[in-house]
Parts: sequence; C-alpha cells; structure tokens
Amino acid sequence: MPYLGPVIICVVALIVLIILIKNIRVVQQARAFVIERLGAYSTTWNVGLHFKVPFIERVAKIVSLKEQVVDFPPQPVITKDNVTMQIDTVIYFEITDPKLYAYGVENPMTAIENLTATTLRNIIGELELDQCLTSRDIINGKMRVILDEATDPWGIKVNRVELKNIMPPKEIQNAMERQMKAERERREAILQAEGEKKSAILIAEGERESAILRADAKKQQQILEAQGEAEAILTVQRATAEGIKLINESSPTDAVIRIRALEAFAAAANGRATKIIIPSEIQGLAGLAAGLKGVLDPDGAEADKK
Repeated sequence: MPYLGPVIICVVALIVLIILIKNIRVVQQARAFVIERLGAYSTTWNVGLHFKVPFIERVAKIVSLKEQVVDFPPQPVITKDNVTMQIDTVIYFEITDPKLYAYGVENPMTAIENLTATTLRNIIGELELDQCLTSRDIINGKMRVILDEATDPWGIKVNRVELKNIMPPKEIQNAMERQMKAERERREAILQAEGEKKSAILIAEGERESAILRADAKKQQQILEAQGEAEAILTVQRATAEGIKLINESSPTDAVIRIRALEAFAAAANGRATKIIIPSEIQGLAGLAAGLKGVLDPDGAEADKK
C-alpha cells in the first residue's frame, strides 16, 4: 500500500496530460472555429495554435472560409406569358462571418436553396419567354443582389449567380429548333447566292477581258493588213513613178509611145481576146497593124511568111 500513492499520482498526471494535449487545437488556413463556453458563444479562432479549456469550452462549428459552389436542382417557374420552364441555378458564395453563419439560420444550404427558388420565380414571373432566353445576364445580376442582401444576416456573401440551364416545354424546344434550322438554311442560301454571284461576276469579267483581247487582236490584224496594202500600193505607185520618170528621161518619140500602147493592148488581150477596140489615132498606122496582127495571131503570121 505504501506504493499506491505514487502510482495514483502518476496515473492522474498522465490523464491530465492527455486531456491537455487533446485540448490543443491547430486551425488551418481558410478555416475558422466557433468556440462556445458553457453553452454560449465565446470567440472565433482563426489560423494558428489555440488551447481549449477542458470541460468548459467546446468547438461549436468548424467553418470553411473558401468560396463555395452549390448547384441546385431544376426549379419549375412560370413566365409572364404562362410558359412553364425548368431552370437550374448555380450559386457561388463565401462565409464572411463564422458566428452569424453558425447562429444565424438553421441549415443554411436549405435556406439558400429555398430563397433562390422564390427569387427566381419572382423575377421570371415578370418576364416573357423570349426575354428569359435573351436576358440571362440581367436575371443573374438581379438574383445576386437580392440573395446577397437576404443572406447577409447569415454571414454569407453571394458573389455570383448563374442560370445553368433554361429548359422550355418540349413543343417550344421543337419550334425553336425548327426556327434555328430555317435560319441556318437561310444563311447558307445567302452564302451560296453570294458565291454564285461572285462566280458569275468573275466569269463575266473573264469573258469581257477575252472579248477585249480578241477585239484588240483583230484590230491589230486589220491595222497590219491595211499597212501592208498601203505599202503595196505605195510600192506600185513608186514603180509607176519611176517608170514614168525613166520614160521621160529617155525622151521617147511618138512612134515608141504608140508601140508601147499596142504592147499594153496585147498584154491586156493576153492572146485570148477575139476583138479589141483600138483608139483612132492608132488605127491609122498601117505599119503597126501587121505587128498587132502578129501579136494577136502568131499562127497566121507564120503562114504569111511561108
């Protein structure tokens, strides 16, 4: 029995040490501990090392200070033009006051979900279907302001609200799909028409340029032909002028000139003419008749010689 006292003291000391160690708490980053003392709120522990008084204090709630995301299931809402839709909402929020979050409302997530559904019905009820489909940003902004104000007493700050899906009734979805299909077909037809128009313009421009080139080529050909004919005529005229010049320079007699004229008539007849009209001034030359007959009828002249 004399050793029982020290053993009891060691056991009690060990128990006290274990209790003290268990009441040493470390608060991690982005967390907060709500502490109650004898059932009443005492303080909020932030990041660091803390000691809780055994049997007197307790950790009432551990709160995450990170931004949180909650995706609520689709909610039925009715528009101003009596169209029932299903809309699911996503809310981004963070806890700014752990004490209010712990004591402000029972089950904060359920409260936020119900508040979101009520706010969504109120806003959508003032809009028609087309406005709901085209005014998401406006709806998101209104909901964020209303929810942030309503959740402020709960220590919650709503940072952003997003309408994830807007699902109209099936028949309206089918009508919208048909309208979108018709719009796509209309745009495709416009694009095709523009393409055909550009193609026709390019073809017409090509044909016009080809016609211009053909006309230019024909024009150049005509110019060259005209230049050739002009040069030929000019050459003949020059030859004639040279011949006349030579004749004038040789001072021919009247007899030579008349003989040349007869030669010209003979060349014109080419040996095939049966009748030639001779000018009166040449008819009187009896001596030239025989020469002309010889030119026109070579066979008769040979017979006379025999």
